[in-house]
Amino acid sequence: MIYSTEVNNMCPVAQGVHHGAAPIPEEAKWVQAKEIKDISGFTHGIGWCAPQQGCCKLSLNVKDGIIEEALVETVGCSGMTHSAAMASEILPGLTVLEALNTDLVCDAINTAMRELFLQIVYGRSQSAFSEDGLAIGAGLEDLGKGLRSQVGTMYGTKAKGPRYLEMAEGYVTALALDDEDQIIGYKFINLGKMTDFMKKGDDANTAYEKSVGQYGRVADAVKLIDPRTDEVL
Repeated sequence: MIYSTEVNNMCPVAQGVHHGAAPIPEEAKWVQAKEIKDISGFTHGIGWCAPQQGCCKLSLNVKDGIIEEALVETVGCSGMTHSAAMASEILPGLTVLEALNTDLVCDAINTAMRELFLQIVYGRSQSAFSEDGLAIGAGLEDLGKGLRSQVGTMYGTKAKGPRYLEMAEGYVTALALDDEDQIIGYKFINLGKMTDFMKKGDDANTAYEKSVGQYGRVADAVKLIDPRTDEVL
């Protein structure tokens, strides 16, 4: 340790009361986090790349400073999707500090890691008040039974109005319109369920019929249109 001449010439003055780090909530405990191993929690972070052409949602389950589980969800960039595949291999087993200083291949994923780190070390985790936190596997539960990300895709123009293309339930196959051409419901197909039915032996038509559904006042519709082709159904 090297001290400057100015510091060496100073007279000692005792430091006052110092109570240490402020405690943060972690898995139903109040923790004075002083080291990386003091950090635990399950939480999410959102990141974006420099040109803001894509974004990433990163979910980590951290136990005693170690990333035990990682879920990487991406949208809007094909390159980021491939980077996410690498990140899913890189992240588990690292400490949160290692992960923060590791190249996760894509700007958006790196930014998501930074934002997530800030949340988790300040006690803003999803599991802050859950006793013992969330079990390893909570990331999969976050996806739901179909193990598919919940994605919404909507398009609209001033001239022609809105088009619902993808909802949380699945791929939108029809928009239900009333007599004023306003959307009052939609039909959809859950592609994840359809794929699972086909894997279990159903033919494509049977799997399709078992995977369709609707939301809203579809029965009251004056007409149904395909949101991609405008074809009246």
